[in-house]
Amino acid sequence: MAWDPFRGGSAETVDLKSISGIPGMALVDEEGKTLYLWEADKNGTSTCSGACAAAWPPVTTSGPPQAGSGVDKALLSTVKRSDGTEQVTYNGHPLYYYVGDTHSGTFTGQGSDQFGAKWWLIAPSGTAITAANASSASGSSGSSGGGGSSW
Repeated sequence: MAWDPFRGGSAETVDLKSISGIPGMALVDEEGKTLYLWEADKNGTSTCSGACAAAWPPVTTSGPPQAGSGVDKALLSTVKRSDGTEQVTYNGHPLYYYVGDTHSGTFTGQGSDQFGAKWWLIAPSGTAITAANASSASGSSGSSGGGGSSW
């Protein structure tokens, strides 16, 4: 079944990819779709629901998430959401997709402050990738089919 960016995603494997415009590597799912953390989430708990979760679908799983090559398995876990689903976490950060990322390798949500806090891609260490060149490539480059917002 094709991934639907307007519904919650399901990831069983978290992987790493080099993404053009992002320094180093960033976390992606098994299909290469970029994963985000939200600065508003605290203590490993997701606070994104309703309209927020419609725009930023949580990465959910029905089993234990798997660490792909280069991903630290010790940082990978899950947290129960208010709706009862299990959301994948990395280094304590609940993980999300962004509906604006219409295919693998895009990161148009990078640096967005939707719903009152910043959204960032995640480095292999589990920290937010906040580099200036990453946020400037996040979406308004209109020339070459997405500019620096895909790999």
